[in-house]
Amino acid sequence: MVVTIHGLDKKGSGQAEVWRENELGNPKKLRLIVPQTLPGEKVRVTVDHPEKKRRKAMPDEIMEAHPERTDAPCPHFERCGGCVWQHWTYEGQLKEKTKHVMNAIEAQGFDPALVRDTIGMDEPWQYRNKMEFTFAPDGSMGLHEQGNFRKVISLETCLIASEQMVEAAMEVADWVKEHGLEGYNKDTHEGLLRHLMVRQSFATGELMLAVFSTKGPGGELQSAVDDLKARVEKKFPHVKSFLWMENTDWADRTQAEKIHLLAGRDYINDEMDGYRFRLWFDTFFQTNPVQAQKLVDLAVEMSQPKKTEKMIDLFCGVGTFSLPFASRVGELAGIEIVESSIESAKRNAEDNGITNTYFLAKDARKGIDQVLESFGHPELLMLDPPRSGAGGKVMRRIGRSQPERIVYVSCNPDTFAEDIKELEPFGYTLDAVQPVDLFPHTVHVECVATLTWNK
Repeated sequence: MVVTIHGLDKKGSGQAEVWRENELGNPKKLRLIVPQTLPGEKVRVTVDHPEKKRRKAMPDEIMEAHPERTDAPCPHFERCGGCVWQHWTYEGQLKEKTKHVMNAIEAQGFDPALVRDTIGMDEPWQYRNKMEFTFAPDGSMGLHEQGNFRKVISLETCLIASEQMVEAAMEVADWVKEHGLEGYNKDTHEGLLRHLMVRQSFATGELMLAVFSTKGPGGELQSAVDDLKARVEKKFPHVKSFLWMENTDWADRTQAEKIHLLAGRDYINDEMDGYRFRLWFDTFFQTNPVQAQKLVDLAVEMSQPKKTEKMIDLFCGVGTFSLPFASRVGELAGIEIVESSIESAKRNAEDNGITNTYFLAKDARKGIDQVLESFGHPELLMLDPPRSGAGGKVMRRIGRSQPERIVYVSCNPDTFAEDIKELEPFGYTLDAVQPVDLFPHTVHVECVATLTWNK
């Protein structure tokens, strides 16, 4: 059948609707999810199970193509779940992301004209400084198939990661094949190799390799691990941290119960905005350093911090924004619920000679209360919450604390819009929203926004 794509879902796939007759001859609406299609396209699809109300259908033929359709350069694009928009020109992707942000804030009653055009990348490839690859039960390594976390697509390349990261990952993949090692089976919870994390600092060039396994590197594995270590040391001198991680937990995450240091140190050094950061395997750090720098620059430019001011940085992490702001304000208090991140933030401040910061490991809402008691009233407050947003309780607590200006860095336009709506009853006005593309060829878009308190 031929369908017309009327829009995109939240995962970036095309959506279409058709009417079919059921077994009684009555009309029935069939909702189709058609990956790798664009709005307005006419597409020939095959529907295998029309009795289902919502069905995924791969396109058989593009009958009428969108004018911004282009050829995807990656050989794995049609199956790999790492990217969803390589078939769309980059200019088209940026326009769609701007539209997403505008729709999100308009749905909450804000003026969409406050949203600026999305800032893209000059070179929207090889931008990621961290990748997590998965091992299939047969030992092959790659990324998950689109919409199927049980299936791993074996990769020969990855166009969104740096060349050195891909080369190191492919060396590990070859090593697994040559030694006949098995991967982990998520259904039976049996097998050896689970994940490979590759991390690189674009500033220093340092690489981290971390192999996640159900067993330690000793015993029958020792000779194979020694071989991998020798390969890495010979071919990849930039690997300054080589780790073997034991993980027997059923959860499908890159976590470790025991860490074995095979070579180098257990962290790598990175830099952003002239500040040094230590990154461990589980440290959250912006994945696109080029665009992350733009986020920092925009946050500073749009909020206009002053040396006479106090500032609170909510969800501060390891201090990615805290350190650049600390050099521009009188005092800064950072709040983050993850204790290891707070310890890293303290260490990063010390490494950079920053002495006007105070970091607290606490839930955001309770942390604000504690900081206000000891720190006093902040003129400036910044927050960079997770994708789920800060939530109504935190936002209302921010509103009651009455900072003069708020800068909100978001990775989810929908929860961002819901959060800032909570500030309206407290007298806050949305000044501007600047989208920034940190993840080209995906649906994700970041925002920097400022709000002002009308005293």
